[in-house]
Order: sequence, then structure tokens, then C-alpha cells
Amino acid sequence: MNTLTLTSGAVTLAALEQVFREEPPVKLDRGCKSSVERAAAQLAAAAAGDAPVYGVNTGFGKLASLKIEKEDTATLQRNLIISHCCGVGEAIPRAHARLIMVLKLLSLGRGASGVRWSLIELLEDMLEQGVTPVIPAQGSVGASGDLAPLAHMTAVIIGEGEAEFDGVVMPGADALAKAGLSPIQLGPKEGLAFINGTQFSTAFALAGLFGAWRSAKSALITSALSTDAIMGSTEPLQPEIHSLRGHRGQIEAASTMRDLLENSEIRESHRDGDSRVQDPYCIRCQPQVTGAALDVLRQAATTLEIEANAATDNPLVLVEAGVIVSGGNFHAEPVGFAADMIALAVSEIGAIAQRRIALLVDPTLSFNLPPFLTPKPGLNSGYMIAEVTTAALMSENKHLANPCVTDSTPTSANQEDHVSMAAHGARRLQRMIKNLDRILGVELLCAAQGIEFRAPFKTSAPLQSVIERLRQDVPTLNEDRYLAPELEVVHALVSNAEIIAAAGMNMPEFGT
Repeated sequence: MNTLTLTSGAVTLAALEQVFREEPPVKLDRGCKSSVERAAAQLAAAAAGDAPVYGVNTGFGKLASLKIEKEDTATLQRNLIISHCCGVGEAIPRAHARLIMVLKLLSLGRGASGVRWSLIELLEDMLEQGVTPVIPAQGSVGASGDLAPLAHMTAVIIGEGEAEFDGVVMPGADALAKAGLSPIQLGPKEGLAFINGTQFSTAFALAGLFGAWRSAKSALITSALSTDAIMGSTEPLQPEIHSLRGHRGQIEAASTMRDLLENSEIRESHRDGDSRVQDPYCIRCQPQVTGAALDVLRQAATTLEIEANAATDNPLVLVEAGVIVSGGNFHAEPVGFAADMIALAVSEIGAIAQRRIALLVDPTLSFNLPPFLTPKPGLNSGYMIAEVTTAALMSENKHLANPCVTDSTPTSANQEDHVSMAAHGARRLQRMIKNLDRILGVELLCAAQGIEFRAPFKTSAPLQSVIERLRQDVPTLNEDRYLAPELEVVHALVSNAEIIAAAGMNMPEFGT
């Protein structure tokens, strides 16, 4: 695989999504090397002096007032890392761990952290050789940086901790050796540069953003299918309606749905003589709801792109000013807000999708579709309990969507007295997106079944392609059968973007 070269301070979300999904080797553009080395030289000079500099020749947190002797500075950094390896819970996925490493590279490459270039090279080599630190999922409160998880990442750099190499988890020193790499002893402030920062929270928030955007696009497809299945009106998709309101996401959602439903025989069959005046909100207001979610995701994307390019450790070396200054860029409040925004969008996309499923299985609302979409209701229950499952998933996501960023608590003997809780605010997004994709998978099943009941009329070409892709793996439900494996299949079709590909969907991304 080709190496991906990234420029600190100018990386795009598209590049980060490539890092996350494809796991390529990554290197920093060498244009940042001089800035990194100038900051490292300034820090080395400060470490050689007598003036106290936080994290260089002092203790940490509440112990910052304690002076450290020059001969103990290396021990200070090692102790910082091993003492902060207090994460608990299951190990995070490899793709997330690698994204954390890349984000840390980008932060160090800003030339304000004071680390030696050799540490950046080692992190790049670990990415290239496939040495991935084992990072427990729990333990960060999202300020003074993601301390515990980033300590587990950094431990491998110094030959401690655990790492995965060639699919096997082993001691960090062994993983480095098998990859032909050597650990590095940390110098003044270097341990602090690695563990102060928001890279864990940001990586999980980015992963949530990437998944949520894919889910939102899939939701427009399943919603278009549902609209045709219940013989809904396309009049609410007229562009003038949405331009009069002016929200970008709403305009794009309506445009996408118009394209997906264009030339549907089902739609044309009831354009005249339909006694219904208006469809329920879950059909009529899809652009307003999913479109609003798209706008929220874009707002979160803006924040996360800035954060991905930020220097977030402490203290920072301000080379031009010639000073080393303690600040608070490690506080992950922006990431916490972004994660909460993504959670709200995911919850609402699922909520309106679930109502469409309920509509499809209810004969009083589905415009003459059979109860629970089975040809022989009574003898068969059809998709009755599949709909109940989606109600459970929708409710679970509603609970998970409650804000995390408001739940601060003091830590570290009240020195760190307000924290962001961004880490678990971002981590929950994985679970929520999985729930959402399962809801959309069930909607795909139900809407496809409903459309097939409208024969001989056919849906549009893009939507027919989606149904054909579904039917490669899941046959039409003519009588009751064991459905659990099929729910897993349709979840995969949604989460792997296969229905997006089948529809030939043309829609702007969050970064455009």
C-alpha cells in the first residue's frame, strides 16, 4: 500500500477517513521538520536551565510545584508514562488506534511540542510496520488530555506496554523488535507531549462522524424506498419548498430523494385520483429531519477537522516568541460538543426511520399493504417483531444521545476541576451507529417487500438496483422463517455502504 503523506495543520477529513478505513502507512510532510527541531532545541535549552518549566523539571498536575533535579528528568518522563497506564476495559479496534497515532503525529508536527524528530520517525515506522499499541477503551475524562489511553500508546514507544504485531498481542518491546525497531528513551517533556492531547477522543469522534455520514446517506435511500412502498407523494420534495427555507442539508436531502425516485412507475400510478391529501410526517418531512441531521454533522465535521490539525499538549513551545507557556489546549470540550452533536443526529435519523417501518407494517397506514408485510397474515407474523426490534434500538439510541459534555467532575485533587467527558461521549457513537444501521437494514427489508407488493408497477431504476442487491442475499418473505441471520446481512449491506453503491448515489460529502 502506498504511503500517505500528511501536512500538519492542513489535513483534510477525506484524508483522515482514508487513514481510518484503509490503514495505510503515514508520514508527515518533511516541511515541518525544521519547526519541530527548533522547538526541541528551545526545550532542551530550558531543561538545561534552572527556571521551573512545567513538565520539564517539575512534577505534574497537583505536583507541579515540586522541582525535579536535572539528572532525574528522563526518569520523570518514564514514570509519567508507566504510572498513567491505568486504562481498563476491552482493547479499542486497531483502526481507531492507528488513527490516534496519526492524529498524534499531526499534533507533534505543528512544531510546538518540543519533541525530537526521532520520536516522530518511530511513530511513523510503527504505522508502516504494523506495530499497533493495545489501548484499553476506558479511563479518560477528556482533560488534561486523554491521559490513560495515550499513555498506553506511548508505553510501546519506550518498550513497555503491549502491542499487536502480525495479528498477535505481545509485550511492546517484543513487537518493536520483531518489526526491526528500537524503543526510545524519552527526554524532557516528551512524555507529556505524547499523553497531553485529545487524540483518543478526536479519533473516536471522527470514526463516529464517518459512520454517521454513511448512515445518513443510506437513510435517504431507505426512506425513498419506503416512500414508494406506501405510495407516498413526491410533491413535498419540490425544490422550491426547500430553497424557500434555505438549509443546505434539507435542500440536498430533497434533491437526493427526487433523483432516487425519478421515473418510478409506482409514483406515476397514483399521481391522479389519490384520495390522500398529505402523508404522515415520517414520509413528508424526511428532508427537514434527515437534512437537519446532515447540517449538524457538517458542523461537527468543521470542529473535528480543526481539532485534528491542532497542537493540543501542554506546555507549548512558542518558538517565535521564545517562550514555553502552560495553557489548556488539552481540554477536549470542542470534541465533546461535536460528539454530542453527532449523537443527536444519529438518534434522530433512527427515530424517523423507525416510524417509517411502523408505517409499513401497519395496514391502516400503509395504503393497502398486507399486515406486517406477509402474504398470509395470521398464519404468518411477517416483519412484526423485526419492527419491535427497531423500536428497542431506537429507544436505546435516544438514551445514549443524552449529552456527555455536561457531566463534568473534578479529578486530580481538584487541580483538574472541570473535564469534558469527550472520550466516552465519542466512544458511544460506535454503538449508536450500529443500532442505526440495524434500523435502516430492517427498513430496507420492509420497504423492498412493500414495493414488491406493488407489482406490476416498478420503482425507479436506482431503487430497483438496491432491491436487486438485497435479493442476492435475502429472498422475498413469502412465509415465516428464521430472520435473525437476515437482519445481520442487511446490517452489513448498510454499514458497508453496499446499498449506496447499488443506488449509484451522487451526493456531496461532509467536507464539500
